[in-house]
Amino acid sequence: MPKNYGIKEKDQVVTHIINLVMTGKLRSGDRIDRNEIVRDLGLSRVPIQEAVVQLEHDGILSTRYHRGAFVSRFDEATVAEHHELYGILNGIASARCATSPTPRILAHLDDTLRLMRSAKDTKSFQEACWVYRDAINDEYAGPRLHATIRAGKSFAPSEFWISYPKAKADFLASYEAETAAIHARDPEGARKACADRAEKMAQIMIGELTRRGVFGDLRSP
Repeated sequence: MPKNYGIKEKDQVVTHIINLVMTGKLRSGDRIDRNEIVRDLGLSRVPIQEAVVQLEHDGILSTRYHRGAFVSRFDEATVAEHHELYGILNGIASARCATSPTPRILAHLDDTLRLMRSAKDTKSFQEACWVYRDAINDEYAGPRLHATIRAGKSFAPSEFWISYPKAKADFLASYEAETAAIHARDPEGARKACADRAEKMAQIMIGELTRRGVFGDLRSP
């Protein structure tokens, strides 16, 4: 596989490993074969080690002394827990925004919401969603909260949601609700919108990964 210029090598490895997990090619307890990644991506071992460190920090891998890196538990409960935490963390920032929204952030969220409404394809809709989320988190999440939210993004790769065709139909209403709560200076309403959306994301991801056979060991006789 040729190098993907313009993307950090460490991030290429992170994406590669996450995709292996999301497609069931790597399962809970499987050992990461660094030599195979070297061959597949044409990279040195340095970015692979950097990726392993990040993914261990994010709870996706675990390392064992002198034995290597292994996929941590990855099942329905893990996906549900991740999204529950993701909804809570984004809800903290959104509630702060609703407590003291500035005219600038309100205008930015309104503009981004209009982009969501007018999006003609899933990719455009998702890109607008990420702009919306980043606007709130950049403004209202402190360094620790921001870092924790960012760490959670690797668990739900962008490729998954860009390929999900019903994203606009399923999620636009929750962004409408979040924006309305922020305008109304309703922190609990903003929290709820984030939590409800995260719960729905978990249900969708669990359903899709079950359909793919990722949950349930297809290698058993």
